[in-house]
Amino acid sequence: MAARTKARKAALDLLFEADQRGVNVSELLCQRLAEPAGEAPVREYTASLVRGTVEHWVAINELITTWSQGWTIDRMPAVDRAILRLGTFEVVYAEDVPEVVAIDEWVALATDLSTDESPKFVNGVLGRLLELKPTLG
Repeated sequence: MAARTKARKAALDLLFEADQRGVNVSELLCQRLAEPAGEAPVREYTASLVRGTVEHWVAINELITTWSQGWTIDRMPAVDRAILRLGTFEVVYAEDVPEVVAIDEWVALATDLSTDESPKFVNGVLGRLLELKPTLG
């Protein structure tokens, strides 16, 4: 597994854990940076993804709500919610990764970790955001 793929999975794990435990994801990240939960420390790219997602949290949630047609964020499976938040950050705001690569990576994580319908859903939302990116400001 490539380094960035591992970093994305770790960022997903952090957002998912924070959501499930009802804790602030920034505080959880700081805690994990200070005292890693596993054998390996938090990767630089994992921290970058989480920080960027938190920095744009409100706008990301608005984009997901607008373009997820018929699904509120609260109604989505928690793993899909985390994937879409991180994926939206990478597609719309990150400048150091090709958008199509990011979409492929998040769809692959949805395939591995979520429902049978999730990969198509994630691909649809992130693909639409990529199309709209030039108009998003």
